[in-house]
Amino acid sequence: MANQEKSGESPTADVERNGASADAPQPGESELRSEAGDPPIEKSADKASAAGGGMIDHDAYAALQQELEQALAKGDENWNQFLRAKAEMENQRRRFERDLENAHKYGLEKFARELLGVRDSLEMGVAAAREGAADAGKLLEGKELTLKMLSAAFEKFGVKDVNPIGDRFNPDLHEAMATQPSSEVEPNTVMQVIQKGYLLNDRVIRPAMVIVSRAAEETGG
Repeated sequence: MANQEKSGESPTADVERNGASADAPQPGESELRSEAGDPPIEKSADKASAAGGGMIDHDAYAALQQELEQALAKGDENWNQFLRAKAEMENQRRRFERDLENAHKYGLEKFARELLGVRDSLEMGVAAAREGAADAGKLLEGKELTLKMLSAAFEKFGVKDVNPIGDRFNPDLHEAMATQPSSEVEPNTVMQVIQKGYLLNDRVIRPAMVIVSRAAEETGG
């Protein structure tokens, strides 16, 4: 009682002061974040508004729009060029395949045309021989003419015969069918040609079939 009188305050005043402290409003969430170091909601909103509030310049927009249209037009042009190049390559491939097929089918057309005269000559010779009264001299003459025509056709198309009688045996051009001892010629010499060989532009299409010499066997005295 004495203390209360000294201070000049009544118990009722203490209760009122404590009650006022209890009823005071608590700090809000935004204020707590502000005290923790985060920017307040109001300040963040202000910054976002300031950043997004600026309008793009009309001239800059027009320039960007023009660049976009140019890029699209260039893309269309490049695509069309690609399609044309692709179509041209496809056409070239088809022409190449057609030319290759024709070369395979008709590559021998000129050579076959040259042989037609040879066949005609052979047919006439056979018909003359069947008559019975044909002159042997004329038949021989016809055969020689036919052979001459055939040789001319071969020469025209690069076909050459290989008749290596007396030559050194060459396994690239000749095929040895047998060997024969001989003291008159050196060993490995072609002594006889059984069948002539042929070259097409210096490439062997048939080797010559030959008989090759070997050293003569010595007989004891």
